[in-house]
Amino acid sequence: QVQLVESGGGLVQAGGSLRLSCAASGRTFSRYVMGWFRQAPGKEREFVAAISWSGSTTYYGDSVKGRFTISRDNAKNTVYLQMNSLKPEDTAAYYCAADPTPPRYGVPHDYDYWGQGTQVTVSS
Repeated sequence: QVQLVESGGGLVQAGGSLRLSCAASGRTFSRYVMGWFRQAPGKEREFVAAISWSGSTTYYGDSVKGRFTISRDNAKNTVYLQMNSLKPEDTAAYYCAADPTPPRYGVPHDYDYWGQGTQVTVSS
């Protein structure tokens, strides 16, 4: 079992940057694939990024490629999402997710554990 707590959200102007953090409890953090998803009001939860156990492999949703970077520090039980060149359409609640072996990195239902989310609002 793992518990996830996101932080780092807030209000930023278009073109700005934010870094989200997700702190995980438990001793086996390094054995979980970690993902970030987002959900805007009235929309489905959308895949943002995922990272393998070791951090050697990363995946990104098409809408954030080249702007967002996912990373992890297994010694600190934390995964990060660096968000640059933010756009108003990036406004959403951002959720951290974890699973030992998600069959599909980009599918929310394939992750067992979720944080409560952190709000990101990008003003134009």
